[in-house]
This record gives sequence, structure tokens and C-alpha cells, in this order.
Amino acid sequence: MGHMATALPISTDADRIATITIEPNQGPMCILDQPLIQRLKVTFETVREQKPAGIVLASGSPRVFIAGADLKSIAAMSQPELENYLKYGQEVFGLLCTMPCSTVAAVNGAVLGGGLEIAMHCDGLVAAPAPLKDGLPKPYPIGLPEAGLNICPGWGGTNLLPARMDPADALSRTATGKTMTIDQAAAAGLVSVAPSAERLHDAAKAWLRANPNEAAKRRDGEPSRWIGRDMCRNRVESAFTAASESLGQTDHGRACMKAVGAGLEHGWAAALEVERRELNRLRNEPAGKSAIDAFLNKAK
Repeated sequence: MGHMATALPISTDADRIATITIEPNQGPMCILDQPLIQRLKVTFETVREQKPAGIVLASGSPRVFIAGADLKSIAAMSQPELENYLKYGQEVFGLLCTMPCSTVAAVNGAVLGGGLEIAMHCDGLVAAPAPLKDGLPKPYPIGLPEAGLNICPGWGGTNLLPARMDPADALSRTATGKTMTIDQAAAAGLVSVAPSAERLHDAAKAWLRANPNEAAKRRDGEPSRWIGRDMCRNRVESAFTAASESLGQTDHGRACMKAVGAGLEHGWAAALEVERRELNRLRNEPAGKSAIDAFLNKAK
């Protein structure tokens, strides 16, 4: 993989709470490309050794928490390359589930796709309120938009989102790619909202102090909140059964539901494997190819 990746900035306060700041790597944006994921790996391993009392995952981007996966690279990768990229991301995000303390994502702006997936590997999500524009709140988006590009999540999103909000709503949004505003996400219980953008990090640290025992919930090294946990499994199972047919009518919807079914039936690793396989397949289908091309052209 070439040169050794350097750790992202880590600052530790007097209470031994470590804050990791994800640095923008494409203009003002944080995009989960291979080099950034390599830096996250080094950072997570470094922090874990320091045995902090809590971990805040924060963004150095002014407007966006993390813009998601690197779609341009994904479109260009061969089948084995994409398999490796997705698997590597899954393993690195999974390091958050091996931390000896509670973890929280401090979400300061738009959080989509892979950005939301890495945030949901943390125990808690605390978000900044909608910023004001001309005196009116301008809510930023949060969600898993992959199905809107005729593909599916690849870093655990299918199994993470339904564990944090109403499962029927989460399954429907994941299978159709319909995102939420930050206000809708707060109402759904997906995030708790800080009093102000300026107080976001304080609120994240307060969450850690109020929830000191999250690490005990994931001694198995899996996320503290995913659909296989007893606290939500039954609710997710009944929502899954009720929606299987209606949400499985598109290729991407079927892929998302297949990953949910794999998680419920065979566990976390099986769900991740289905996501990798289905995402790799879907982005090679004509529908996936043309949707990704159109998205990249629009972004230019």
C-alpha cells in the first residue's frame, strides 16, 4: 500500500476524553478514499493503546461530517479491488467496536452513506442543530442514499440504521435511498442534538459521561447497536417480514433486504459479506453504472 499512513489529529482533554479529527482530504470535504481509511486505521489503533476514558469522532470539514465513500474510485475499481476496498473499510470501521471505552460521533453537518455508516459504528451520535440561513433553519441531510444510485450500502448501514430508529421507516429509507433532514433524524431518535453548533463537542463529551458503559455491550467486537442485538431484534424481524415483498421489488431494494435478512439469520459478518457482494454486483449493472456516472457528472 506504499508509504505508511500517518495518524489523524488526536487531542486528549483533562478528563482523558480523546477527540479524533478527520481532516478534509478532497477540498473542504472528507471523502472515505483508501488513503483516509488507512489513516483512520492507524489513528484507531493509536487511540486504543492510549486507553482513553471516552472517544469523540469529529470532522475538520466546515460544512459536512463525512461526504461518504469515494464514488469516483468505486466506479473505476475492478471487482477484486472493490471487494478489498469495502472489506478494508469494514475492518477499519470495526476497530471502533473494539475500543475499551464509550465512543460518540460529533456530527457537524451533512452525513451520508459511508459517513453515516462510520458514525453508526460509534455508540452514540450527537449532532449540531440545523444552521440558520437568512434567519431560517437550513436542515442538512443525513441518511443512506445509495439505493437512489441503484446500489446498496457497503459498510454495515443496512444492519445499523434499523437498530437506531423505527425499523420499518429505516428499512424503507435504506431500500429506496430516501434521506432525512437532521430535524427528522432527531425526531426519529437517530441522533441527539447539541444546544448549538459551538457546543457540539461539549454535548458529545456530556453524552460520553452519561453513557460510560457502552463498551460492555460490544465485548464481541460488533457494534453496540445493530439489528442482531436483543434490544431490537424482534422489532426489526417483524418490520422485515412485513416489508420484504414491497421493498424487494427493485434490484437495489432486494439487495438491501438480503443484507438485513443475512444479519438477522447469520450474524454481523454475514451481513457485511452480503453488502460487499451486492454492492460490487450492482455497480456493474447498467442501472448502477449510469446512475453513478450521472451523479459524478453532476458533481463536476
